Amino acid sequence: MKALRWTIMAALMLAAAQVSAACSWPAWERFKQSYISDGGRVIDPSDARQITTSEGQSYALFFALAANDRDAFKTLLNWTQNNLAQGDLGARLPAWLWGRKNETEWTVLDTNSASDGDIWIAWSLLEAGRLWDMPDYTALGKALLSRIAKEEVITVPGLGSMLLPGKVGFADNDVWRFNPGYLPPQLAQYFTRYGAPWTTLRETNLRLIMETAPKGFSPDWVRYQKNKGWQLKSDKSLTGSYDAIRVYAWAGMMHDSDPQKARMLARLKPMEIMTAKQGVPPEKINVATGKGQGNGPVGFSAVLLPFLQDRDAQAVQRQRVADNFPGKDAYYSYVLTLFGQGWDEHRFRFTPRGELQPDWGQQCASSY
Repeated sequence: MKALRWTIMAALMLAAAQVSAACSWPAWERFKQSYISDGGRVIDPSDARQITTSEGQSYALFFALAANDRDAFKTLLNWTQNNLAQGDLGARLPAWLWGRKNETEWTVLDTNSASDGDIWIAWSLLEAGRLWDMPDYTALGKALLSRIAKEEVITVPGLGSMLLPGKVGFADNDVWRFNPGYLPPQLAQYFTRYGAPWTTLRETNLRLIMETAPKGFSPDWVRYQKNKGWQLKSDKSLTGSYDAIRVYAWAGMMHDSDPQKARMLARLKPMEIMTAKQGVPPEKINVATGKGQGNGPVGFSAVLLPFLQDRDAQAVQRQRVADNFPGKDAYYSYVLTLFGQGWDEHRFRFTPRGELQPDWGQQCASSY
């Protein structure tokens, strides 16, 4: 009987291990090995200073949550809070840039904030609190969201409440600079439950995305001038590339029942057409003329998977990702790939309310 009991226990343990392996996220595990230190710092090796950004920390927090990786989430959060926010994300916004200052000193390199990272950190904390039943995460997320509203949201004449890219350097007397990729629409929808200014921001954020893509291509950065509106005349600064590529992904990841999604997909359709025609997403686009230039990295192909509505076009980009998966020297391309391929493999979805719908209870799809 004892031998039979041990046999049964061994079989159950093996079955549990097999399910765990089947539901792991190999691409996330490799990202951790290649880009995250044991202490929870996300490292971008493309910069000689071995930099870490609040954006990088925020994305890793999202991936850890989507992967149900509580240990990684805690480690990432602790490093972020202790090194970018002087120990308290509720009391101050995280500095956006940290790294090697000189041969012996590692520290904050720029104390300014970056609202895209702040937004994702707040949302990830709130959703971690909900999904894992962790009240401390919920409280910290609410405190950070309140600080974002106080320090990074401004009222712009002719627009209303707008999310600045950071607390310093983006607002003049009558000119403001914005980044359309900084506030994903589903996260904007999620935050409306907390009232003003988020109820207004959902609509003004839609205007930012829709009105700054005259030819169907989103810009990395755009200026808004008092009494003159969006400044969309063709110049070198009006380019859509490494920042703007996220706009298409956020739109594609929205829940199909959100009426904003159909409007965004229709406005941004030219990006799908150009990608299908070329067989690869363009690296840069002149937003005013709609002319593309160069081939985007493999991360562009991955992050467009949620956006592309044509199955054949989607299959071409999916194969490109499979054939050219980012390695240890392509931090940003890898991040985009985790977003795009992770969504494509049904590892996560967003509900109509902007909540995370993770795939924790089913056998997960394979990852290249």
